[in-house]
This record gives sequence, structure tokens and C-alpha cells, in this order.
Amino acid sequence: MKHNFDLDTAINLRRSPPEMIAGHQKLFLRAHLKQAAKAPFYREMFKKQGCALDDLSLENLSSLPLTTRNDVESNPEAFFAAPPEKHVDLTLTSGSTGDPVLVPYTACDLERLAFNEQINFYGAGIRENDRLLLCVTLDRCFVAGLAYYSGLIKLGAASIRSGPAQPARQWELINRLKPSGLVGVPSFLLKMANWGESHGYNPKNNGIKTLVTIGEPIRRADNSLTPLGQELADAWQGRIFASYGATELETAFCECKAGCGGHVHPELMITEIVDDQGNLVPDGTAGEVVVTPLGVEGFTLVRFRTGDIARLHSTPCECGWQTPRLGAIEGRLAQRLKVKGTTLYPEMIFQALQDLPEVKASYLEVRSLYDLSDNIQVVVGVDNLADIKIEKISDHLQAHLRVKPEITIMDRGVVQETMEKAGGRKLKRFFDFRGE
Repeated sequence: MKHNFDLDTAINLRRSPPEMIAGHQKLFLRAHLKQAAKAPFYREMFKKQGCALDDLSLENLSSLPLTTRNDVESNPEAFFAAPPEKHVDLTLTSGSTGDPVLVPYTACDLERLAFNEQINFYGAGIRENDRLLLCVTLDRCFVAGLAYYSGLIKLGAASIRSGPAQPARQWELINRLKPSGLVGVPSFLLKMANWGESHGYNPKNNGIKTLVTIGEPIRRADNSLTPLGQELADAWQGRIFASYGATELETAFCECKAGCGGHVHPELMITEIVDDQGNLVPDGTAGEVVVTPLGVEGFTLVRFRTGDIARLHSTPCECGWQTPRLGAIEGRLAQRLKVKGTTLYPEMIFQALQDLPEVKASYLEVRSLYDLSDNIQVVVGVDNLADIKIEKISDHLQAHLRVKPEITIMDRGVVQETMEKAGGRKLKRFFDFRGE
């Protein structure tokens, strides 16, 4: 089934009854599985499983094995489903969980990418008369910037391709070109607001009404804003829309104005939530996000384990769209911590630290204490070492998390430099020494 990347058609589909959406998605899935069978990995899997692709449906898709990140990272080319001469854009994953993976896009994949962000922006209330300042890079084989740019163009809105430039340059563009929205990493957008306020600009009254965020969570599991998200909303006096995606998924989820999860686009993605044994969990239950990106030609995936923890919500959305929504990312499976019987994720610690204005930067070091418990070292950066006491941080974390990790306070610059040097495109905030 050939995809129709038309905005009006897409909007009508999302407003249709769930059973009608499922009927369309079944056709999209069947076409995707036939394309995936051209990739060596899935050709072998389907043969081994004895699959008749026409017999697979939304109801029995879970009978197929899960595809792991190790499967992808150990042999990326086994997932190529189009010949090299059809590859028109070569993208690399960030490599934050392993070696960067080459993800080739065909011309159709790029059209699909643009449509994905077009419908995301539309759902966030962005229209043809809007201008968005893109504070994300379009270079370094990074796909998100390209996706945002392409989506805005397809929507008919204007793109200002600033990239992650210094705040002074961003404010020069804001004052001159008058964007109505920003796209960027939350902590950077907050840095921009704070810089502007300290240099005589007014972030609260400059025409910025929309902020689309990427890369850092700004909502909790209950959809309330994290301290970072609330501070960002207050700083700009704009509405925040969280988005989630990954290079290898070739698809992104974005919130609508209801702010209760990123809509799952029926012609682009099937999303499942599974437990540790790979079994489907009930609606609204936390588990690992498993995705099947539909309509991809170059780099196909079927039931891919993202390693991210979230919840799927299928209750009706007040925006009128009938599609399920993926809630906030609550953690990464590989970073799950066990401390004296309590399970937690690094993001829970980082969100608790956001309540302390003295803490300007932070990362975690984790080591094995014994088989059933981890030792957590929280390293925080401050502007003045006399600003805050270890006891205040420790007591605050214990009150919020029921655990009392070890705390080290250092100069903010040293902490920031450590994260930048250890990271690639992203700051490294989690150092896992377990098993060493």
C-alpha cells in the first residue's frame, strides 16, 4: 500500500473511529512487512518462523520475535531493504548506547520524514503563518534538524536555521526575524532565556508562543511538567510540546495542545509496550517501548526494542484525534538501578535535582555494590562550593526517591567539561561502571 503523505488525509484518518484507523494500519503493516522481507535479517527471521506475511495482523504481530539493539548494532547492513543506489541521505545514530549506526534514507524515506514532522507541527498548533527558530543542528549526520526543517517547509511555515549557536546570536535572530516558536533542547532554550533576561531582552514578551523540545524529558509520568519544563514555560511564557524520537526509528512522536503524550501516527508507526519478558502490558502500564516504523524503505525495523521506558495511553484525547499517545520517557532499561530493594532510573534523580536552584549541572556514576544493589555517586556542579551543603542534597533525594546516594559537589565548569568530553553529540550524564 503506497503511503499518501497528504495533510488533509492524515487529519481525517486521526479523527476516524479507532476500528477504521486499525483497518488502515493493517494494510500499512502488510506492505511494511513485505518491504522488510527484502532485508537479510528479516528475510531469515520470517523464513525461520515459517511466517506467511499476509497472515500477520495487528492482533498477532506480537508473535514475531523482538529485534534488539544489539541485533542492529552488530550488523546494521542486515536491516538494509533497499539497494545502495536508492540511498540518498546517510545518517548516523548518536552512538550514546554503542557505536554509531549507519541509517540510509531513500527519497521516499525523506518524504516520509518531512510528513512526520509536518503532522507533528500541525498537531502542536503551528500553521503556515508561523516562523520557527531551529536551535538544533542540521549537520554532523544528525537527522532531527533535517526532519524539523523538512516538516516546516512541507507545512508551509518558515524555518530559521540557526542551529545551536551562542545565545547572543539566537537573540540577534529573534529580534530581527521575529520567530513565533523555538525548537531545541530544553536546557539550551532555558539558557537562551536566562541570557536574554540578563542582557536586557524580555523572553516573556517577544512573540515566542511555542516551544518544541527534544532530547531531554520535560514531563513526568503523570504528564505534569518537570521542574525544568516548568522553568522553561515560565521563562518564555510559551506552550511547551515535548517530542521523542531516535535516528533508527525514522519517526518522532510529538504532543498536541492537550499535553498528554505524543500521538502515535497510524500510517508511520505501530507502538507496543512490553514487560521484561517481552509480553504486552495493559494500557497505561510502564514498560519498554517497542516500535515497528511503517513505510520505511531503506532501513527497516519490525518490533524493535528501544530500551526506553514509557506508557501507552489509548483513552480519547481532548484534541479530537483518536490515536494512542506515548507518555513521557521515564528511563532507559539499560540504566535501571536497584538500591536496597528500590528500583529507580537516572532521570528520576535528575528531575529531583532540578528542584535545587543551586545545582547547575549533574551526572551519575554507578558501580556494583553486590548482586542485588548498586552504589550511586551523584556528582553535582555549582557556581560556588559554599552555595549548598551535601546534607541538603542528600536529604532532598531521600525524600523524593527513598534512597540516599553518595553526593560529591564540584565546580560547575569541571562537571560540565566531564560530561562534554565523555559525550558525543549528547552530554554524557550516566557513567556505568557496573561489571568492571
